[in-house]
Amino acid sequence: MEAAGKEEISVEDEAVDKNIFKDCNKIAFYRRQKQQLSRRSTYKASLDSAMIGKDSTKFRIINETTKVPLLAEIYGIEGNIFRLKINEETPLKPRYEVPDVLTSKPSTVRLISCAGDADSLVLTDGKGDLKYHITANPFKIDLVSEEEVVMSINSLGQLYFEHLQIPLAQRATKENKEDTSADTSQEDQDDLGLWEEKFGKFVDIKVNGPASIGLDFSLHGFEHLYGIPQHADSHQLKNTSDGDAYRLYNLDVYGYKIHDKMGIYGSVPYLLAHKLGRTLGIFWLNASETLVEINTEPAVKYTVTQMGPVAAKQKVRCRTDVHWMSESGIIDVFVLTGPTPSDVFKQYSYLTETSFPDLSVLPALGFSLGSLHSCHPGSFLRKCALEVHFLHLCRYKNISFSTFTLD
Repeated sequence: MEAAGKEEISVEDEAVDKNIFKDCNKIAFYRRQKQQLSRRSTYKASLDSAMIGKDSTKFRIINETTKVPLLAEIYGIEGNIFRLKINEETPLKPRYEVPDVLTSKPSTVRLISCAGDADSLVLTDGKGDLKYHITANPFKIDLVSEEEVVMSINSLGQLYFEHLQIPLAQRATKENKEDTSADTSQEDQDDLGLWEEKFGKFVDIKVNGPASIGLDFSLHGFEHLYGIPQHADSHQLKNTSDGDAYRLYNLDVYGYKIHDKMGIYGSVPYLLAHKLGRTLGIFWLNASETLVEINTEPAVKYTVTQMGPVAAKQKVRCRTDVHWMSESGIIDVFVLTGPTPSDVFKQYSYLTETSFPDLSVLPALGFSLGSLHSCHPGSFLRKCALEVHFLHLCRYKNISFSTFTLD
């Protein structure tokens, strides 16, 4: 009878109500990008006018539909790091670029052209085996190591860039108003969240219209991906083709669901890909709400058997496609080319440094290398009971710590 009267604590009973948080279909910039990318609008790079300088290589990218130009900048950075920046060539006002994340201005390595014409350009730093093959039409970048394509950028044609616009209130002429209404109806504008986006009681006013960006990366031979925290899900990232994308958006969520891709607490737009003999990293430097889609499929080739014309499937190198989408800002991405896991960690820490303090002084101050933080929203009595039980459990399991923070 006593056992039956005990309160059972269920993770699912306390799970958050997902209806008060956005899923992909409720995020306007996700719907816009999906709708537009289905029309296969392509970009073309103007490589015949590319400027190869000491610090970077610059060239224009033009949308074949809108004819609006973008400016692409490619950097070689010390330690086998490749950087790509894409911004409006002449923005209405400066678009947001993330400050304070990089420890300092990265030291660049001059890239030289080892081949090229109006249709393609090949860049290398002349030191390692990495080469960057840029194709003009459609725009694509291949990272090649030892004559093998390791990564392709925009091979799926998912480059997406919304340009800042003059506020509707300042469009004085009737012609401008007619141009605005010609693009999409008022109902479509509301549905796609072009100038105003609503969710529950919250209203997001976009003074200069939509400003989202997106780009795809194809990782050849990779099927094991990790990173882009923080989510209560498996360590290895899952295929998102049959559900929501991974969401990077800081939320202090109480009772979050496990095995779910919704964002919690912090977000770090840093992804690792690993295969036998090579590890890569992608650092997407953007602080706005970001969605990441992952699609891994084994490549298949067909061969004819000796028994007749029956085709036999043979598995060859797989490929994982990673599609990044952010609500605003510019495209600023670092490709950490490894090749070893240790090299990738060094490359990332070179850009951002480590987040760990000097722990070597703590034992001298009488501290063990352990500190625990407890946060249990809810009734006071239940909160105290859970924390006392946890402290007894730590003592029973011989888990030592020097500080225990309650909030």
